[in-house]
Amino acid sequence: MERNLTADQLALFEKEFASNPQYRVMQNAVTQTPVNNIALDRQVVTSIDHSVSNLLDDWKVTNQKKSGRCWMFAGLNLLRVGAAGKLGVKDFEFSQNYVLFWDKFERANFFLEAMIETAGRDADDRTVAHLLSDPISDGGQWNMFIAIVRKHGLVPKSAMPETESSSATGQLNDALRKLLRQGARDLRALDSDEARRDRKREILTTVHRVLSIHLGTPPQKFLWQWKDSDKAFHRDGWTTPTEFAAAYVQLPVDDYVCLVHDPRSTSPVGKTFTVDYLGNVIDAPPVVYLNVEIDLMKQLTQDAIIGGEPVWFGCDVGKQMNSDLGFWDAKLYDYGSVYDTEFTLDKADRLVHHETLMTHAMLFTGVDLVDGKPRRWRVENSWGDEKADSGFWTMNDSWFGEHVFEIAVRRSALPAELQARLDDEPIVLPAWDPMGALAD
Repeated sequence: MERNLTADQLALFEKEFASNPQYRVMQNAVTQTPVNNIALDRQVVTSIDHSVSNLLDDWKVTNQKKSGRCWMFAGLNLLRVGAAGKLGVKDFEFSQNYVLFWDKFERANFFLEAMIETAGRDADDRTVAHLLSDPISDGGQWNMFIAIVRKHGLVPKSAMPETESSSATGQLNDALRKLLRQGARDLRALDSDEARRDRKREILTTVHRVLSIHLGTPPQKFLWQWKDSDKAFHRDGWTTPTEFAAAYVQLPVDDYVCLVHDPRSTSPVGKTFTVDYLGNVIDAPPVVYLNVEIDLMKQLTQDAIIGGEPVWFGCDVGKQMNSDLGFWDAKLYDYGSVYDTEFTLDKADRLVHHETLMTHAMLFTGVDLVDGKPRRWRVENSWGDEKADSGFWTMNDSWFGEHVFEIAVRRSALPAELQARLDDEPIVLPAWDPMGALAD
């Protein structure tokens, strides 16, 4: 075939389509009905229900609304389980707005430092261009969540409640992107470190002001008191965010490590990796993860749930998903039959060819075991309680293998040989690598 498509060649494509009556039938269906309604495999749907043999959740889901804070919500949802138990209440929420404020502020500083460090490169240098493409998104990863908790602590939701802009971050992010790109221009134009530091301080003063206008001012101290489930009154007195976190975070978060399943041939199993310029807090431990086999990820997740702990995870949420039913299955939609073709990219191919990356973080809160093997997983989402099982979704095990990328588990849960690998110097991937994607 020639490089250009001639009229005769176009006519052949049309003839091939018109010659098959099934294509006409499918055309009539799809032009009148959403393709997902036609491709939905009813046999898969009827094989799923929301019951599981091992269930942890007896609390209500949260709602990130029109924001990309899933990674924060998933992290806080993990930590709130122990806090609710210590407080003697059924439902408790840490302030997601508080974590959002400090992540935005720290990330602005992280970005400006990157602009100072790369000031000698052209703006169209691939790393610089990548950083400028989205200097202040909502998304993040597990290590970035822990970096904020370590440095700034936590507060209850009552101490810094949601605002219009924390629940719908679009306008706030638009303002911050303008400020930071403008700041990048200014910093790159200066020729001394002292001048750049002075200008960075001015930019951050403005960033703090914008954040305070949109989100409120984070409390430095607050009076903490509450009633437990038996209506008994308690008061801890005046406390700081770091003191509050120390008192009510019941999990040893410093023991948690990040595991990923990256099946690309360039990513050896048993090696640690990091991604250039991935992070939010300057001088925090770098975002490092260990690449492992998917079966080990499943086993560690299963073991944690059986042991009474939910598991934070990141995935490509939109693949093979039905939001009304709250189901995920690797073959939920039979697109191949609709289009009379085969979709043959495996997980590694999808990563290499930009067909997948981590887009969302949630919490595993249950697993359905048959003869000791996982059949399906229960997931606490942060999209409110109107869909699925009051906001709790069901993931068939087939989907876990194809579309889950990352989990956070205790270091001590790993086999000894993999624990030792965590101390290896990580392989550095470029800033644009898909494993540096931020869940939102």
